[in-house]
Order: sequence, then C-alpha cells, then structure tokens
Amino acid sequence: MEYKIREIKEEEIVKLHRFLYLAIYVHKGETPPPFDIIYKPELQVYVDNLGKKKDDHILVAEAENRIVGAVWVRIMDDYGHIDDDTPSLIISVEKEYRGKGIGSSLLSAMLSLLSDLGYKSVSLSCQKENYAVSLYKRLGFCIVRDIDEEYIMRKTF
Repeated sequence: MEYKIREIKEEEIVKLHRFLYLAIYVHKGETPPPFDIIYKPELQVYVDNLGKKKDDHILVAEAENRIVGAVWVRIMDDYGHIDDDTPSLIISVEKEYRGKGIGSSLLSAMLSLLSDLGYKSVSLSCQKENYAVSLYKRLGFCIVRDIDEEYIMRKTF
C-alpha cells in the first residue's frame, strides 16, 4: 500500500478529533465509548487549540487521497505527562489501515522530527494490553511508571 507521511495542513486539524477518538483504547469484548467522550475536559487537552502552541507538532499519513493516520505532540498535563519540557504523544490509525506499517512510519517520523528540533524526550500513556506497547519498546520507549492498567513510557533522544 502506498502512503506518505506529511505535516498536517491547518484546515485539516479539525480531523484530529476523529483520530483522538481512534486513539482511545477499548478492551477486548467492551463496547467502544460514544464519540462525544472526546469532549470531556481531560481529553480536550489533546486537541484544544491544537497547532497554535510552539510545542504542537502534527504529522499525518495520507493514502488513497485521505488522511488515514495521525501523530501529534504537545506539552500538556495529560495522562502521559512527565514534565513541562517533555511533549506527550498521541497516535492513531484508521482500523482498516492498521498492520500495514503506517503507525510505525508515523511514529518514526515524529521521533525524528522531535530529535531534529532538539527535544530531549517524548512521553506517552499506553494501556498494558495494547499491542502497541511492543512497537513503542522496539522504537526505544521505556516504562517510567506502571499505573494500574497503563504504562507511562518515555523515549529519550
């Protein structure tokens, strides 16, 4: 499958609401939450005024003339927060495009961008049973906190 990784266009930022929803981990056998869960304050921190702060960086994967995946970072007090110098990372890929290397490419591109920009590290929060834990570990993320059902992970550059 052909796809390209690129910076998001300003008019596309509204599409990240969908990718925020897709980033919500749903345990096997559970019903996904309603879409409007993303409007809760603890989730709006990921998208509110996104692209307006100096530490907001957003990349998307485009395939078949549409955005099929997104990764973004910003410094915020979220589930994966470590400190005020470490951006938190959010990533998701449309279900029908998973397992094709798009998520790995998005993540690698963002890690390269952050390193080039001089960031010292990046963090994320991930449910322990999420298959992506192995991807994060393979790309150099380490578990820095083990909290109930989730890991807080960090990659240093």
